[in-house]
Amino acid sequence: MCSNLKELPSSIGQLNALQKLNLNICSNLKELPSSIGQLNALQKFNLSWWSNLKELPSSIGQLNALQQLDLSGCSNLKELPSSISQLNALQKLYLRRCFNLKELPSSIGQLNALQELYLNGCSNLKELPSSIGQLNALQKLSLSGWSNLKQRPSFIGQLNAL
Repeated sequence: MCSNLKELPSSIGQLNALQKLNLNICSNLKELPSSIGQLNALQKFNLSWWSNLKELPSSIGQLNALQQLDLSGCSNLKELPSSISQLNALQKLYLRRCFNLKELPSSIGQLNALQELYLNGCSNLKELPSSIGQLNALQKLSLSGWSNLKQRPSFIGQLNAL
């Protein structure tokens, strides 16, 4: 737990061999430095329960080795940068309880390795972008707690679990 951490140093990008970064429950952190995109070996990134996180730097799209991104409980996160589509190795994306997330970028359909997408409790999301139908590797899509869902996704037949 890093509740006393107020900011990350920009030098964090120099940790070239770092594979896992767990910054969950960092309630005093408000933003990530853009140098975060220099973590070339990063595979798992946990930012869950950052109540003050409002946006991700576009440099997050430079994390070429990233396989798992957990943003669960980032209740003030309003949007994802379109650069997220550059995460070619991303297999799991957790956006549970991101209450203020209003939409997913249409470029999300470019995440060819994405196998699991968790959107539980994203109550301000009203629809999924049609590009999600291009996610051929997607096996699990979790939408529980979506009271505003306007229509059932048309690509539902491709999933192993909904």
